[in-house]
Amino acid sequence: MEEIEVPKPILMPISGKEQKCVGNIFSCSFNAREKKLICVTSGNSYLGSFIVKELLAHGYLVRVTIQHPAEFEDVKDLLGVEDLNLLESVVVTKMEDLQSLCDAFRGCHAVFHTSSFIDPHGISGYSEQKVFLETEVARTVMEACAKAAYIKRCVFTSSLLASIWRNENIDGIIDDSCWSSEEICRENKLWLALGKTKAEKVAWMKAKELKVNLVTVCPGLLMAPTFPNSHIQTSIPYLKGTSKQNAFYVVQLFIFPSNMTLQTYEKHHVGGQMMLQQGCLAIAEVEKVAKAHVSVYEGMNCGASGRYLCFDGVVRRQQEAIELEKGLKMTGFLLGERHVVLSEEDEEEIPIKISNSKLAALLNKINQRLPCKT
Repeated sequence: MEEIEVPKPILMPISGKEQKCVGNIFSCSFNAREKKLICVTSGNSYLGSFIVKELLAHGYLVRVTIQHPAEFEDVKDLLGVEDLNLLESVVVTKMEDLQSLCDAFRGCHAVFHTSSFIDPHGISGYSEQKVFLETEVARTVMEACAKAAYIKRCVFTSSLLASIWRNENIDGIIDDSCWSSEEICRENKLWLALGKTKAEKVAWMKAKELKVNLVTVCPGLLMAPTFPNSHIQTSIPYLKGTSKQNAFYVVQLFIFPSNMTLQTYEKHHVGGQMMLQQGCLAIAEVEKVAKAHVSVYEGMNCGASGRYLCFDGVVRRQQEAIELEKGLKMTGFLLGERHVVLSEEDEEEIPIKISNSKLAALLNKINQRLPCKT
């Protein structure tokens, strides 16, 4: 494991239960919440960097992993010099290598696994080959947590995509008990959904086997705080897919009277269109998702467990879809190239088919300082 030098003041790696931090004002006792060491994988990812900031704001010591030395500049750009100087260390880690991860996790009270890899070519997107990599890294991360972490705790970032792609004949609201169908994901080339589904299932299997205390957070489509300047790199793979089945063109939900025959379509990149049609195109502001990760972690102290679907709202109206397309710079991606702009009186809202009530209940209890087991 190669350690990247952090600009001064440098925080030295922790090797024991208590050690002074060079250039910082507090000792690194593991006895207090604010001094606990947390490892965040892929701290150079978009969400990972926000989770790092949130952990630092809560007073935790944070160790960040990257996969290549050149990625240190990405960490620097995303965090800024002030937060960068607060890091315990930045280490180069091979995510598929067990010993490398063990070295990175050693001495940590918890691991936040945010990403198995960073796709620098967001437009080219998440390929079928990435599914295997995502799954194997999830397996290795859990094994490393069991072997090396000071306390066997892992907060695992999955995706809402791991829950929403179900068989058409299954009714009911989608919640944390729901899983996407791997068969449907393969048929429609929903590779990101397939990768997240398989990886999270493997994580749960290994956690049970190795007695790792695991929680998973499943965010919707990540949006930047400065929307409409959203994070397109992560948005495109989330929305992509190619339908091989007959499906209703989503724009027709807004245009045609109920007595007209709906045409079917086969079109690339229909993942977002189908989510919109089914009432589960949920968006999540990245800062709130990062806060949710930390809240769920702290909630584990009093019983928080399982899966948490995480999003702010669901796109339900044509104008909302148009604004999202503009923000993503992806005109026609959700509504198609041709659509009739309707007035608010003429269009109907798409019913919401997804629930984040479990996370909302946990956050409410935390805010009220109530017992938070949920």
